[in-house]
Amino acid sequence: MNRHIATAADCDTRLDVYACAVTGISRSAIQKLITSGDILVNSKPTRANYRVQVGDFIDVFIPAPTETSVLPEAIPLTIAYEDADLIVLDKPKGMVVHPAPGHYSGTVVNALLFHCKGSLSGIGGVMRPGIVHRIDKDTSGLIVAAKNDHAHQTLAAQFANHTITREYYAIVHGGFNDNSGTIDKPIARHKLERKKMAVTTDGKRAVTHFTVIEKAGRFSLVKCTLETGRTHQIRVHMASIGHPVLGDVVYGTSKQPFDTQGQVLHARKLGFTHPAGHYLEFESDLPPYFVSIMQKLGLGRL
Repeated sequence: MNRHIATAADCDTRLDVYACAVTGISRSAIQKLITSGDILVNSKPTRANYRVQVGDFIDVFIPAPTETSVLPEAIPLTIAYEDADLIVLDKPKGMVVHPAPGHYSGTVVNALLFHCKGSLSGIGGVMRPGIVHRIDKDTSGLIVAAKNDHAHQTLAAQFANHTITREYYAIVHGGFNDNSGTIDKPIARHKLERKKMAVTTDGKRAVTHFTVIEKAGRFSLVKCTLETGRTHQIRVHMASIGHPVLGDVVYGTSKQPFDTQGQVLHARKLGFTHPAGHYLEFESDLPPYFVSIMQKLGLGRL
């Protein structure tokens, strides 16, 4: 059992949203725990839409993990760091993080199950063992996975509190008048196209800081630093200011100048406090596909 005490910053947040943020468990899984009575507010069961109040004691009982039906696969991994608590991976473009409809093999989870031989946190559920956060299939770069529940909870709390260091490099359409800026626009699920996200007034606050590193004709190389971590945040935010990520046919245009196999977006830097208390930070080199596009566009003064 894990006990959390709601603060003023949590006031009026839905219970399922709050519990999802502090545990790192998916919202659907949290709602099942609430329904089964495994999440209590002030020692009493309540509904998922209960609005958290300052000083509430929220107890989360996480059942023992059930055996996963996802199979281990001997897929090569690029490991940036590994110890008994966690593993940091440099994910290649085109690799899905966790199994989902249409992708039940070849994922990061399949590879982790083989590499870690069962030593992964169970908080994420049977389909996402060890997964604390994710990046899109066609986004490359650094992600961290947890090997035990304590590590998972420690990392999830940092993501919820926005204390994780996350820097991405992207090639975007268009030039910029200003060499840096901040996009502070709320993001929510698109009301008509449910697989997409959108800037909308009723969304969750999302903040992206960007710096223009280099410009070349109709394209720019930018560094994006995440203050929050909403789904598709960089892709949605950059498109919202008229600079969609190159190769992003979802939030940009279907007519792309290169066959990039998806957005040209790379999670280059990841930093966090280790469960043992010390800070770790990792940086990933730009992968060959990214460098190749830069060369074609005349970018490259890094």
